[in-house]
Order: sequence, then C-alpha cells, then structure tokens
Amino acid sequence: MNRQKKLQQLFKAKAKKASAKLAPKKPKYISKADRLKMAAEAESSAVDGTES
Repeated sequence: MNRQKKLQQLFKAKAKKASAKLAPKKPKYISKADRLKMAAEAESSAVDGTES
C-alpha cells in the first residue's frame, strides 16, 4: 500500500468517527420486562385516576 493511499485511509477513518459523534444518539435500551412494568404502572395509574 503506498503512502498516499494509507494517508487517505486514515483521513477517511477520522472523518467517519467525527461524523459518528455528531450523529443523533439512539434512545437508551429498555428491556422487555421494564417495558411491561412501565405499561402496567401506567395502566394502573390511569385506572386509579378515572375511578377518583
């Protein structure tokens, strides 16, 4: 691999990392059990709110 190709490869790698940092972040992962628990809490609070 010649010197120019190696330099271009390094520049592309650095640019890719920099653009990845600027990209929007994915939302934090919530496990299936936690999602079910949150849904149950929301449902129970909604039921409690309508009965009052």
